[in-house]
Amino acid sequence: MISTAAGIDNLTLNVTQEIQVKATLETTFAALLEQLGPANDTPDGKPMPMKLEPWPGGRWFRDLGDGNGHFWGQVQAIKRPTLLEITGPLFMSYPVVSNVQYRLTEENGVTWIKFHHTALGFVTDDHKQGVGKGWSHILARVRARSEGGRPH
Repeated sequence: MISTAAGIDNLTLNVTQEIQVKATLETTFAALLEQLGPANDTPDGKPMPMKLEPWPGGRWFRDLGDGNGHFWGQVQAIKRPTLLEITGPLFMSYPVVSNVQYRLTEENGVTWIKFHHTALGFVTDDHKQGVGKGWSHILARVRARSEGGRPH
């Protein structure tokens, strides 16, 4: 679900997704860190060289080599293996701040990932329309990695 708030001139973005993973909390959380970091790729399968420093204040950034790249955010909170929260501009190079939360819970041997991305600021229409696809892709890859399948 993606929604925008008209009350403040469409300056907000809200994306909520939830998936079920047939793996333990620990396995799923490790797969999440891997997918957001060195295993990151685009929905069309192109590598996306990302680095994630998994500790409070750690950076999440696209590493283009030779000191070049794009800062996406910082780890605001991490509670292994149940929470990863990142704040920053993410993929948007304009005045915006985002909060991204991955909350993991386990029930009967199954892990649930509840994902939420909230942004405030100028968000272009193309980003509003494409953001859900990107986050869905990351969650699908985390599921495949966690369940022992090779992500495609």
